[in-house]
Amino acid sequence: MEQFIGTGVALVTPFREDLSVDIDALERIVEYNIQGGVDYLVVLGTTAESATLSKEEKQLVMDTVVKTNAGRLPLVLGVGGNNTMAVANELKVLDLSEFDAILSVSPYYNKPTQEGIYQHFKVVSQASPLPIILYNVPSRTGSNMSPETTLRLAKDYSNIIGIKEACGDLIQLDAIIKNKPEGFLVISGDDATALATVLAGGAGVISVLGQGLPVQFSEMIKLGLNGNVKQAYTIHHQLSELMSLIFAEGNPAGIKSIFENKGLSNALVRLPLVEATGTLKEKIGASLKVLDRAHV
Repeated sequence: MEQFIGTGVALVTPFREDLSVDIDALERIVEYNIQGGVDYLVVLGTTAESATLSKEEKQLVMDTVVKTNAGRLPLVLGVGGNNTMAVANELKVLDLSEFDAILSVSPYYNKPTQEGIYQHFKVVSQASPLPIILYNVPSRTGSNMSPETTLRLAKDYSNIIGIKEACGDLIQLDAIIKNKPEGFLVISGDDATALATVLAGGAGVISVLGQGLPVQFSEMIKLGLNGNVKQAYTIHHQLSELMSLIFAEGNPAGIKSIFENKGLSNALVRLPLVEATGTLKEKIGASLKVLDRAHV
């Protein structure tokens, strides 16, 4: 699945002042990322605040991204949850004709065993008409999908084509990369370890910061994939402060502050999340100015 090698971005859902979905801003953000050189777009992931979107709003976001993208980049749709049968039923009824793959998170809150995680994705695999990218994010789900479970799924189900690994543990990443089947994609789900993942043999990243700085982030990943380590790390070091800052008060408050700074959307989020503080916005703005000077 070469279309998912490189930089994918987990798109935000911008809101208007009344907290309705801001379609115009979403169109601007999609176009900004296409022109910025990213390789694919991820729709309705965690960064999209999917947990606080209604069914109708999710469809509106899907339709807007599909229309704006107009077939230019591959599209990945987030479809996951902690009710296995509900996820399977959703995959059976959704119109997925404009999407190229599914991103499905390991079940959260329930804290299943490794066997429970395996059986969950077995059902999801059997229900999905599209290739599946697993998503392991222990900081949000409350449980870690072990390398053994990931590799078992990769070997048992041909439509499970990769994993977005956001464990933050390079030893775990290395265990998957070392033992994975041929063609299975190990994709970083953590901006700070994205380059290290690529240099270890990973396929790229699904990034949060990348959608705010698509030119720089996608260039860093391309350099890493091509083995240009020194040049790639030069960019990584330029971006490292922002990689940290945008998560200082939760995601997507930080990345939305970058979009506000760039005039693409405002920084509003929906409760229980709250907008980035003025102090954080000032730090992000100052870091963006330093970055701009570095690229003059």
